[in-house]
Amino acid sequence: MQFIASLLYTTFFLLFTFVYAIFFVVAGPLLPFRGRFALATFWSRVLLGALKLICRLDYRVEGRENLPTEPSIVLMKHSSSWETFAQATLLPPQAWVLKRELTWIPFVGWGIRLLHAIAIDRGAGGAAVRQMIEQGRNRLQSGIWIVVFPEGTRMAPGETRRYGVGGAAIAADTGAPVVPVAHNAGYFWPRRGLMKRPGTIRVVIGKPIATKGRDAREINEEAQRFIEANSGP
Repeated sequence: MQFIASLLYTTFFLLFTFVYAIFFVVAGPLLPFRGRFALATFWSRVLLGALKLICRLDYRVEGRENLPTEPSIVLMKHSSSWETFAQATLLPPQAWVLKRELTWIPFVGWGIRLLHAIAIDRGAGGAAVRQMIEQGRNRLQSGIWIVVFPEGTRMAPGETRRYGVGGAAIAADTGAPVVPVAHNAGYFWPRRGLMKRPGTIRVVIGKPIATKGRDAREINEEAQRFIEANSGP
């Protein structure tokens, strides 16, 4: 029964996202950034509501009071597809750091561009980091938060890898706070397969990490310690 519910939700997810992306690409250029992001937040909330209704998979957030009032850089655990759309509901208006290939997807990718995403070429090495810093500085100056999945790819529950330096490098360059965000979505919505298990995903927003005058690797290590310690079942 849960497999059927999961299949139904996946079908809804794909169809709704594609149709909404067409609408977004048409309406988005007529709106300022925050208007566009409000549309993205609506998309996210619909998907979260449908997930609760169809698959009985909900979420709760701890630590909302830790979100700074100033634009910040979020380093978020990446273990599922869940966080890739939930982030629009969980956090203030934001730009996403992602691989540039995603922006090539018809309608969906075009919509991502309208949200001022920082699209990078992963094979560019140091040039990609410099691009992230330059564009990240621009987004922060415009009052837009930045969300980074420092692991770079979805990791199985209980696993991690060395965090990429990009998000921490933006923080070290700008002095903007880093907000670590942990969650255990991978235990309910695995990175492979259709199954979504019922339950409640736990999201933990950590206290801001001061970054002024600090090395990017040091910032990363502090964020990773918090995220991995709070991403368990």
